[in-house]
Amino acid sequence: MLQVIAAYLLDLIIGDPRKIPHPVVIIGKGIDLMEKYLRRWLVPLFGLKAAGVVLTCVIVGLTYVIMWVIAAEAARINGWLGLAVSIWFISTTVAVKGLGDAAMDIYVLLRNGDIPEARRKVGWIVGRDTGRLNEAEITRATVETVAENLTDGIIAPIFFAFIGGAPLAMAYKAVNTLDSMVGYKNEKYRELGWASARFDDLCNYIPARLTGFMLLLTFVLLGKPVRPVLRVVVRDAPRHPSPNSGIPEAAVAGALGVRLGGINCYGGIESFRAHMGDPLEDLGKEHILSTIRIMHITSGLTVLLGAVLIYFIRMGAL
Repeated sequence: MLQVIAAYLLDLIIGDPRKIPHPVVIIGKGIDLMEKYLRRWLVPLFGLKAAGVVLTCVIVGLTYVIMWVIAAEAARINGWLGLAVSIWFISTTVAVKGLGDAAMDIYVLLRNGDIPEARRKVGWIVGRDTGRLNEAEITRATVETVAENLTDGIIAPIFFAFIGGAPLAMAYKAVNTLDSMVGYKNEKYRELGWASARFDDLCNYIPARLTGFMLLLTFVLLGKPVRPVLRVVVRDAPRHPSPNSGIPEAAVAGALGVRLGGINCYGGIESFRAHMGDPLEDLGKEHILSTIRIMHITSGLTVLLGAVLIYFIRMGAL
């Protein structure tokens, strides 16, 4: 409980310092290396799907075991060292500061009228083509990304850290990294990344719905009517390509009174993303600030209520 609270605060204060190697980068290199070996030795014998299952199991399993050994050895050397190591590793799985800072940078650029730089910066956090986006489209891309990443970048790592500490939080991050690297529906990864994508959906199933619940609590605190938000979530979330990402995206759209989704371009090819929300207001850069505020309140509420819940569970067990 205290580790998660401290890790959350640490992320808010320092985020992910560039001078310190990030565990996700190491996990990513491991995925790259193992993919090469599997394609060379296992795919010719058992096929791409089987190789994808092995890739997912080995990367996630090794991440958990290595993290458990590191935390245990640090605690064996010194209890405070073990605590510090666990807190730092958990903090690297949470992206409140990084996501908020990236969105704020884009807002400032839009406020200053620097559309070209805003296009470039939003291209760092989205996969779509950004070279021709106008202010409303840049805003939509930013709001969608913050809302969507509220689950896998913040709430899910917190959820798994409460359950299993640094090892389980880091194992979840391995699942998330696998999905972002091989979970594509293109010719190269459709079969190899199938297991990673499905496992990511499974791991995010409960956290996504927890995110939706926490967002409703946030909107109550902000004095926003909850019933219209619920209507939008029930109506629009199932239309999202992801079984999980539509929940926070639809909830944020309903609370802001804006319509998300629409035409995106990937490699010059247009792709329609189902609409989320009703266009009660035109999308404007101020909606980025509102989304960042929602993200901070929701994440803070999750940590607070999670800590209270675990405290009472432990008191009851005693």
